[in-house]
Amino acid sequence: MTSVVTAGGVSVTIRGAVVDETETVLDRLVSDGVPGSLTSGHAGLWGPDAARAAARRLGWLDLPERSRGLLGRLAELVGEARGAGLDRIVLAGMGGSSLAPDVIARAGGAELTVLDTTDPHQVADVLADRLDRTLVVLSSKSGDTVEADAHRRVFERAFAEAGIGGADLRRRFVIVTDPGSPLEAVADAAGYRLVLADPNVGGRYGALSASGLVPCAVAGVDVVRLLDEAAALVPALQQPYDNPALALGAVLGSSALGGRDKLVVADNGSGLPGLDGWVEHLVAESTGKDGRGLLPVVVESVDAPGFDPAGDTRRIVLGSRPDEPVAGRDAELGVAGPLGAQFLLWEYATAVACRVLGVDPFDEPDVQESRDNTAALLRAEEGIAPTVVHTAPALVEGAVEVHARPESLKGAKDLAGVLEAAVTAAPDRGYLAVMAYLDRFGDASASGLRSLLAERGERLRKHAVPVTFGWGPQLLHTTGQYHKGGPPNGSFLQITGAVREDVEVPDRPYTLGQLQLAQAFGDQRVLRSLGRPAFRLHLRDRDEGIAQLTKVLTG
Repeated sequence: MTSVVTAGGVSVTIRGAVVDETETVLDRLVSDGVPGSLTSGHAGLWGPDAARAAARRLGWLDLPERSRGLLGRLAELVGEARGAGLDRIVLAGMGGSSLAPDVIARAGGAELTVLDTTDPHQVADVLADRLDRTLVVLSSKSGDTVEADAHRRVFERAFAEAGIGGADLRRRFVIVTDPGSPLEAVADAAGYRLVLADPNVGGRYGALSASGLVPCAVAGVDVVRLLDEAAALVPALQQPYDNPALALGAVLGSSALGGRDKLVVADNGSGLPGLDGWVEHLVAESTGKDGRGLLPVVVESVDAPGFDPAGDTRRIVLGSRPDEPVAGRDAELGVAGPLGAQFLLWEYATAVACRVLGVDPFDEPDVQESRDNTAALLRAEEGIAPTVVHTAPALVEGAVEVHARPESLKGAKDLAGVLEAAVTAAPDRGYLAVMAYLDRFGDASASGLRSLLAERGERLRKHAVPVTFGWGPQLLHTTGQYHKGGPPNGSFLQITGAVREDVEVPDRPYTLGQLQLAQAFGDQRVLRSLGRPAFRLHLRDRDEGIAQLTKVLTG
């Protein structure tokens, strides 16, 4: 059985038993009047405890029209940048402030350098590239993140060392932040260009807000087209039927209720590179709390290890259209359509799924604890507390140090045994999260460990273990909420690496390398305090260590 729901250029194709499983949830949503209540901004949809926050976080529904008020300001910024010869745009931001713009720029064929890391190697490479032509868009809704502070300080010093100051320096920054944030005060004091974000839109729901549009417009993307694509879907969102966003939300919600809480996501020709990562962020951080949630597992293709059917998964293909079969081993769900419409589609569907799950889609209560632990480590008398970070490894093999509690290692005597312990530590219906605090470009081959660990899991266990992969510290702002607030069934494998050449953070008692390590340890502290199995592999040499891990997993 196949059901296809289309509207506004978007199609959602549902196949097999999922059609019947979804029907009951969809009928309940319709009878409860959810489509009309949501589009009218009814804050009580997620219960009385969530109503206050929801009342301040539903502005994303109106962005296809309201964001057009930014177009004049965007034109000014583009003209000023081009007039000053600044044609290399760097976006410094985390989470929703970077993932959506990255997708928009890549889909629009524009060059946008996204800096969503504290890794000193990656930051140094960005600083070394065409600084004389660089404009930095510094985006942080809260304006108080440690990454935003570090990025601003590092770039200000780099510009000063290049002889760029005064009015020229003031032209080099565009700040995107909420009204009243600390970053707004910094922008006002320094004379940087400022675009205020909509305070009624949360970060992960802000793809069509200033957070998503400012960096991409300056980079040369036609953002009017993006808004037009989203606006075409708006009329359907009020409808009880022929509403692809409601249908998608019903699928997601019914899947979670039925115990299929892993969404294996593969791109199959969507033409929208990076959309899968944005979906992962939106769904995981919105739903993963109160011991519930949906975990997207992004895989490399429909043929990748880990896309196989398992008892607690739904397989989603991005790019499948209604006149084509859903590719990939009987995948149950295909989603296709233009980018602007897909942003709105997934935001609406995720909010609906949270209604079905009974969780608040707009808060992230477990994210702050990792930030607090990082701050505590950075405030330690000697920078990062040496007794916490520089502990003796449990095992050293070649270029890889192993740090883990003895009960987690299960007597492992070599690196192969450690990796098997990490895979098998995930309980039944659980998952393994690989968290790489490395340079996503210089150490890009580390991402290949996801599929290798998935293959190893298929050999070691009766049922395959879903394996996710994320780059730290970006993942703290994306899937981090799910890891700590979602179902307690994850196993966590951190990978950190030696720093060859560090980058100082001006007027702060730590370097970027120390900050990155503190972020890894701060998160690990939280995971361990929750009783989650957590392993850390430290690469004494990054290239050698990744090659060694690859060899062990392919041997």
